[in-house]
Amino acid sequence: MQKRPTPPYGGKHRGAAGKAAPRFGVARVLSKQGVCSRSEAERWVRAGRVRVNGQQVLDPEHPVRRGVDMVAVDGREAEAVERIVIALNKPRGLVTTTRDEQGRDTVYRCLDGSGLPWLAPVGRLDKASEGLLLFSNDPVWAAAVLDPARGPGKRYHVQIEGQVDAAQRARMLEGIEADGERLAARQVRPLRGGARHQWLEIELDEGRNRQIRRMLEALDVPVKRLVRVAIGNLELGDLSKGAWRQLAADEVSALLEIGHAGRQ
Repeated sequence: MQKRPTPPYGGKHRGAAGKAAPRFGVARVLSKQGVCSRSEAERWVRAGRVRVNGQQVLDPEHPVRRGVDMVAVDGREAEAVERIVIALNKPRGLVTTTRDEQGRDTVYRCLDGSGLPWLAPVGRLDKASEGLLLFSNDPVWAAAVLDPARGPGKRYHVQIEGQVDAAQRARMLEGIEADGERLAARQVRPLRGGARHQWLEIELDEGRNRQIRRMLEALDVPVKRLVRVAIGNLELGDLSKGAWRQLAADEVSALLEIGHAGRQ
């Protein structure tokens, strides 16, 4: 019996199942595999660095069947990379973005020389805010963490001028209209302070753009400092400002387990 030749470029995965496999744009596939960000993948494709089954493609939306078609970057097969999640203690004054059009320092300054693969921020902290910020190369996991229905809550310590009384705290729990959005906190409690300033602990189900600052602005309460101290059961702890650490597998999975359990 004559041996059938082996098809090229990952043909061992082909066949009836391969023909029925869903198709996605090649840039999206590279991002989902944790190789790079989607925008970076789009630049690679347009620069002619990407081939699918040996053929150069220039369209980031070129259809690819994951696990069936072979995608290569600069002549090397782009394989899915191991999921990595790190926690960073973000300093004040850095913007949470990969590139800043205004040339401002970004959070990636803290990762210079780390030897880490491509990682994307999981959510954001604005330039004036500090504290716990996650990064990952797994966009599916990151989306689940950020999902208001499934993901863990976020806890902040906020220093304000003056004091917030019980009635104002109740308004924050009920929801405050700001810029056409209803913004609400899950929990608000005073921590410490005097007549001139006060520290609050505020927990959110989700972190909309500048949500805490906008709620307090609507109450005419100036914010002096805002620090994210926990995401779910993951606490900032004694991580030094500007330092990072890689999360263990059980910490990564617990973020979703705690988030789901907290909403049942």
